[in-house]
Amino acid sequence: MERALAQARAAAVRGEVPVGAVIIGPDGAVLAEAGNRTEADRDPTAHAEMLAIRMAAAKLGASRLIDCDLHVTLEPCPMCAQAISFARLRRVYWGASDPKGGGVEHGPRIFDQPTCHHRPELYPGIAEVEAAELLRDFFKARR
Repeated sequence: MERALAQARAAAVRGEVPVGAVIIGPDGAVLAEAGNRTEADRDPTAHAEMLAIRMAAAKLGASRLIDCDLHVTLEPCPMCAQAISFARLRRVYWGASDPKGGGVEHGPRIFDQPTCHHRPELYPGIAEVEAAELLRDFFKARR
């Protein structure tokens, strides 16, 4: 999670919402890491999770990331949760919960839907205080 937090900090420095994601492969090696780039890329889908999934899939040459794990600093939104399911990620670890925009424990709860074909193991609350503080400080400075 420390690498994901580092990506979140770097995103904040770039003026992006501070969310970072890291994908770990079956052998324990880092396959991909990214921070949000929605502003820089002018792309509403350039969330840290989406970018990391794309990078890991390209690196493995596969659309399914079987036996790979995602570490992300914020509860994935519905878009990212659906991509996680499509990618068949094994586990998802996240820091801060997102009552307003989350799609796992909040909102549509993507993995609980009958149309969801893959449900990863879920581990919320990893480095939650630090992840939440990054977000709080970022938005406080913007207001």
